[in-house]
Amino acid sequence: MRRRILLLSVGMTTLVVLAFAVPLVILLRSTTASEAKDKALYRAETVAYYVGDKDHTADDITAYINGLKDGPGNISVRMPDGTTLGDPPPGGVPKPKSMPADYNDDGDGDDKGPPKLGDADYRDVNGGMAVDVAVDTPTGPASVCLYLTADELYDGLVPRLLILIGGSLLVLLLSIVGAELVSRRLARPLEETASTAERLAAGDMEARAPTTGPAEVAKVGAALNGLADRIDEVIAVEREAVADLSHRLRTPLTALRLQVEALDDRESAEELNTQVTNLERTLTAVISAARRPQREGRVPHCDAVEVTRTRAAFWEPLFEDQGRELTLDLPTSAAMVRSSAEDLAAALDALVENVVAHTPDGTPAHITLTRDASHIHITVADEGPGIPLGAGERGRSDRGSTGLGLDIARRYAESTGGRLTIHRNQVELTLASS
Repeated sequence: MRRRILLLSVGMTTLVVLAFAVPLVILLRSTTASEAKDKALYRAETVAYYVGDKDHTADDITAYINGLKDGPGNISVRMPDGTTLGDPPPGGVPKPKSMPADYNDDGDGDDKGPPKLGDADYRDVNGGMAVDVAVDTPTGPASVCLYLTADELYDGLVPRLLILIGGSLLVLLLSIVGAELVSRRLARPLEETASTAERLAAGDMEARAPTTGPAEVAKVGAALNGLADRIDEVIAVEREAVADLSHRLRTPLTALRLQVEALDDRESAEELNTQVTNLERTLTAVISAARRPQREGRVPHCDAVEVTRTRAAFWEPLFEDQGRELTLDLPTSAAMVRSSAEDLAAALDALVENVVAHTPDGTPAHITLTRDASHIHITVADEGPGIPLGAGERGRSDRGSTGLGLDIARRYAESTGGRLTIHRNQVELTLASS
């Protein structure tokens, strides 16, 4: 959006600048030429007055013209006898117009006062301009010509154009700065609102959008915050209801355990007791998950390295009793994952318990933790007979297992945005890092 606003502002400003600049260029060009014509006329008339003086000879006029070569324009004079003084322009100096018979007659027969000048004529010569002024002299009419080349005619136009270009660029720069400020004021709250939506989608229910900026943008942020509050309330009520239901189930579960223990068939009682224990563990996990928002926030985090090291220490005495060796390959720095320590510990316990339950005594095990850009990988490997096909599905196993341990680990990994990968002699937990 910011880019579109910037492009729109630059485009509109450019059109406006061009709409004003083109006529201004034409006006500046015409004004420069007009000023040059006025200066040329003034110089031509000044020379004409000198030529018309009866006391000035042709040599005087030539010397006078040569003394004016430092100024703009080339001056030449056509005398009444047809001779041309100075450097004539291309095409020469035209013959002066005949002065009227009474043009210089004031009625007293005495020729006094300044010479009489005719009207100036302008003509284009090779892209330049020539100014012709007729003047009456004692020997007849003469013609003074001042020729300006194209460069001399438009001398001074370039600095004016540079000023115009500089002003246009300044207006364009101000337009860009203004568009950037406006677009930031519009886009920044929207970007923060989008970031809030992404955090909410990731499970961070504490995220809230800003309610600043334009009224429409602030309204969007307020609506998103209201939605987040409502979702937070719904989740809290739902989890509280699940926790209450789980607690209610504990009473009949306890009664069921007592009835199982009272059975005479000890083999059946032991089997039923195992199932009741699994059910109780599941209820405990449900209650723990339902109560988590009040204990540690909506998105829990933990150090996978520390949790793995702790669970390995817990299982180490049993491994020693069975003659097993449990080795760890863990990084020295923390590896944070989006999971509670309790849930990760339960998943690791399930995997290690499978090693203990389904491999012969003395079989070594190895736990490795690695990381990449976005995930943490925890591998539990052993040198036992291997995991049968389909063991990761609940209730499927060829060694008397329910498959519950691998299924719990799989569901845990998927709940954190990861996955569980089962190989022949190892199981890998892939968890999203935080």
